Amino acid sequence: MAVKQVTLPISGMTCASCVMHVENGLRAVPGVLNVAVNLATERATVEMIPGAVTLADLKRAVEDVGYEVPDIGGEATQLVDRERELREEERQREWSDLLIGIIFTAPLFVLAMARDILHIGLGRMDVLPWLFGWKQFDWLLFALATPVQFYVGRAYHRGAWKSLRARAPNMDALISIGTNAAYWFSVIVLIAGLFGVKIDSHVYFESAAVIITLIKLGKYLEARAKGQTSEAIKNLMKLQAKTARVERAGQEIEIAIEQVRVGDIVSVRPGEKIPVDGVIVAGSSSVDESMITGESLPVEKTLGDAVIGATINKMGAFKFEARKVGKETALAQIIKLVEDAQGSKAPIQRLADQISAIFVPIVIAIALVTFVAWLIVGGSFSNAFVNFVAVLIIACPCALGLATPTAIMVGTGKGAENGVLIRSGGALETAHKVTAIILDKTGTLTQGAPSVTDVVPSSRFKVQSSNLEPETLNLERFLQFVASAEKNSEHPLGQAIVKHAQDAGLALSEPSEFGAVAGHGVRARVEGHQVLIGNAKLMRDSQIALDDLDARASHLADEGKTAMFAAIDGRAAGLIAVADTLKPNSRAAVTALKELGLQVYILTGDNPRTAAAIAKQVGIDHYFAEVLPGQKADKVKELQAQNEIVAMVGDGINDAPALAQANIGIAIGTGTDVAMQAAEITLISGDLRGVVTAIALSKQTIRTIKGNLFWAFFYNVLGIPIAAGALYPFFGWLLNPMIAAGAMAFSSVFVVTNSLRLREFRVQS
Repeated sequence: MAVKQVTLPISGMTCASCVMHVENGLRAVPGVLNVAVNLATERATVEMIPGAVTLADLKRAVEDVGYEVPDIGGEATQLVDRERELREEERQREWSDLLIGIIFTAPLFVLAMARDILHIGLGRMDVLPWLFGWKQFDWLLFALATPVQFYVGRAYHRGAWKSLRARAPNMDALISIGTNAAYWFSVIVLIAGLFGVKIDSHVYFESAAVIITLIKLGKYLEARAKGQTSEAIKNLMKLQAKTARVERAGQEIEIAIEQVRVGDIVSVRPGEKIPVDGVIVAGSSSVDESMITGESLPVEKTLGDAVIGATINKMGAFKFEARKVGKETALAQIIKLVEDAQGSKAPIQRLADQISAIFVPIVIAIALVTFVAWLIVGGSFSNAFVNFVAVLIIACPCALGLATPTAIMVGTGKGAENGVLIRSGGALETAHKVTAIILDKTGTLTQGAPSVTDVVPSSRFKVQSSNLEPETLNLERFLQFVASAEKNSEHPLGQAIVKHAQDAGLALSEPSEFGAVAGHGVRARVEGHQVLIGNAKLMRDSQIALDDLDARASHLADEGKTAMFAAIDGRAAGLIAVADTLKPNSRAAVTALKELGLQVYILTGDNPRTAAAIAKQVGIDHYFAEVLPGQKADKVKELQAQNEIVAMVGDGINDAPALAQANIGIAIGTGTDVAMQAAEITLISGDLRGVVTAIALSKQTIRTIKGNLFWAFFYNVLGIPIAAGALYPFFGWLLNPMIAAGAMAFSSVFVVTNSLRLREFRVQS
């Protein structure tokens, strides 16, 4: 069954309860398969059956539960940072409202507190008769509180009305009910006073105004902090070049990056950003790819080499053919992957979601019970009223809703900055649980291509040259013979020998004869000499005595190298060893993985002798040898059957089943697209140390999430009883609703800023 995924921006969400209401509303739409709503990103990711659901259906479902979809046009992969613009608009709006709130609330608070202090300290209200003795003093408080209540707090009242109408009360409902109770009770006291009816000696205008202003302060700080959680996306978007110089109709013109087409020939000068992905067709240069791969050293590029959009050309000028443009470029794909990861949910969030679904109705019920209980037990309407408002205000599901997604946003963004692409919040969470890690040898621990490691000519061999005495076969001459013989070979080992000789600057001869001996080696005639290169069996079949070279070959095999014998004119002339060499950082990465407490395994198709040699070189104690491609997933299952949480690291097509079988699949970014599609984490640079980064980042992110959830739960578990008056029998103290508002605002800001500490994460070198 085909499944389509769309991402919708959602406005009006303020807390975890909002998230649950939007999710439930969208899930109720026929044809919707799965929904994930993220409070931090203010987006809903919807999986649906194509044709069965329209965007209009989804928008209507969101509106039916009291929220809005501000813009359903465009694609999430576009490089236009519309989200950043919306966040900036939100921040400016919150700042504007906060300023107005402060302008009216500050004098209101000072006047109200001054009157209360004088009343408590001196026991009379006419100390300053020109002000506090004025009978209409409370009307001044009313005049100052009203703009705050209805203008600054308008979003809360509007949100509360929508949520109550949809029978899905949220945090706005708690704020609106609490502040309206304080405000309208005070208004009733004033009106009753006009008719000589005394209901209460105190009004609560300052409580309503201060509560709204403090919460608005928290929302402003939260908006600023939330904007910083998506900095990784912003920084990635800034990397994109704005224009490109392309050849059109025989002329070179400069066009906007959006107008570049596949097949265009693009010119790049020194110091410029490469506009899109492509392949060099003229010229050469060195390219700084650090913003994509994390590698600090420039990479040499020449004809036929791939170049990546947004990387920086350092030295030479070149032309390349555009192969991927727009949303198909590597940068766009990275941005899309990071966006998807930041919008996803981690399993650890499940408990918070379950509590949020019933949180607000329970809080309202607790507030009503508190009010009635204080009326019955305490007999004081004032105390009952203060506690009722305090309970409503202090309860904050907002912190619960932000605890997980803000940490996921920062964590996945930090991973992208370090060349580690994490596909989802679930992958980020799973990585910290890993107990065993399997490393595919070829392309993961090793370079993935053979290279010459040892050249050993026989010291007793002399070769007859024309018109000269027989000459001793030194290393260069021996290598020249062997490489010339392999010059026409298509075998990877033969090509490695030829490349080694060419890198050494040796001039190679064209063999006059050449033939492959299937499974054993090659025969060739070089400079009139018969050359035979291959394994020991080929030498024995050709009745060539190996003398002491056999022992040397055995020693090289113990080191994980493939030794090939060479004979010239029917006599053993030496041997040459080839191996898939380790990547420079493999041993350091393995050491770091073991320090994280992981069991590390090598997976290879090599024989046990070679597997053991490689394992020893990198410091690994366990290995799976002679594993066929179709058996790799079975080895993962073996460890899982032993209750291990397994991570699999690989780079080839034949690694894909094992990557999918593992609890967490990690693909080397220099490998195949199939492997990367099957993996939850991709290392862009191919550096194995990225595995260490991914696991260490996962551990730190989960620690942050657990800290956030603890604070959010602890805050409510402790705060609600205190607001209800639990400390009054012991200390005679009641929680002022204004203090409750400050605590509520602080809880959300604390959770977001605690998540932002992940930005200080440093890669272990």
